[in-house]
Amino acid sequence: MKQNFDTMTPRQIVTELDKYIVGQEKAKKAVAIALRNRVRRRMLAENLRDEIAPKNIIMIGPTGVGKTEIARRLSRLSGAPFIKVEATKYTEVGYVGRDVESMVRDLMTVSLNMVKAEMSEGVKVEAENRAEEALLDLLLPGIGGDPSVPEVGGGQGATREKFRTMLREGKLDDKLVEVQVSGGSFPTIEVFSGQSPEAMDVNFGNLGSIFGGGKKRKRVRVEQAKKILLDEEMDKLIDTERAGDIARERCEQMGIIFIDEIDKVAVKSDQGGADVSREGVQRDILPIVEGSTVNTKYGMIDTSHILFIAAGAFHTSKPSDLIPELQGRFPLRVELDDLDADDFVRILTEPENALTRQYIELLKTEGVDIEFTDPAIRKLSEIAAEVNARTENIGARRLHTIMELLLEDISFTAPELKGQKIPITPEYVESQLGDIVQDQDLARYIL
Repeated sequence: MKQNFDTMTPRQIVTELDKYIVGQEKAKKAVAIALRNRVRRRMLAENLRDEIAPKNIIMIGPTGVGKTEIARRLSRLSGAPFIKVEATKYTEVGYVGRDVESMVRDLMTVSLNMVKAEMSEGVKVEAENRAEEALLDLLLPGIGGDPSVPEVGGGQGATREKFRTMLREGKLDDKLVEVQVSGGSFPTIEVFSGQSPEAMDVNFGNLGSIFGGGKKRKRVRVEQAKKILLDEEMDKLIDTERAGDIARERCEQMGIIFIDEIDKVAVKSDQGGADVSREGVQRDILPIVEGSTVNTKYGMIDTSHILFIAAGAFHTSKPSDLIPELQGRFPLRVELDDLDADDFVRILTEPENALTRQYIELLKTEGVDIEFTDPAIRKLSEIAAEVNARTENIGARRLHTIMELLLEDISFTAPELKGQKIPITPEYVESQLGDIVQDQDLARYIL
């Protein structure tokens, strides 16, 4: 998916999502509009642009229906900085959790990495040339007496060119050279009052030179040295300050944070005790979603225009169990539908990364050609829907369990079946899964 995100219409965004996610049209439509509104907002006059807040979304639906998959595909589709976090990891901050502001710092890091990757494309050729010259400087004194290197006439210039040719042809890849690499050890510094290094605005990268944790020499193969020197030259050629400015602006204006399992921090009004910490997490998330300034080591980040998409199954709680202020910051609610046998048939056949195709290609590497017949796919889908109805409904994830069990024998004996073509028929599905499905207790534990 390499289209220019800025030029994609909502319909085109949905079409791209359709390649990987079956159904859930309401959710796809909502996120497509939200993403397109990000582009529209950037085209407005500055005074009006600041007044338009993103319309945050809550996706509601049982596990395995596509909530997280929609978010994952959005991250690849959009050129915007994107991170996915689990709301549950922010519970009991100071004990086993993390401070909520870390999600914004993580988003900024993603944004900076994206910008650096884009800028590195523009300096790649020059960086490669510089890295090659640096590598030749290391090789020439080190190979002088090596009997495996042929004698070259014509002086040092001709020798250097001969080495350059051998280097480009990969003939020197296994030779060892000594390069400088960044030191990995820094002093232990106690951070008081529960603040993270970013919150204290401490840049530990700059402490290396103070405490002697700079670069160290290391002997590596030429092939590895190429990568080390190339990364070093790229860092020198990229304007880090400019990259930080661009990344900060992109993070603030186009950033997207997907908060999964938001229902796990919802609190029922008649409960207390452990649920108090969950409400605390909601109150910590609230100012970030409302719009606040977060301190990062790359500068201050205003979260007012970051788009937040939350998702949760809400089995034992409801969106109304979230604190009212947080509910108000997620004005768009989209309910995702349960999946039935017809949906499973489509999931097994339509997406570009369909499970059937994955297993076909995996077994082809062993020289085994399996072919799923349409009746077999229908049978598999009906079994998945039946098991979901009788045990725990885990949506499309049930297909992974059933497919693995179905092909267990073939996968185990694949090296001995080389050259064979094996049709997967309804009879084969019945022989592999029939007994387990009929035995409800067995199905509960195995499927």
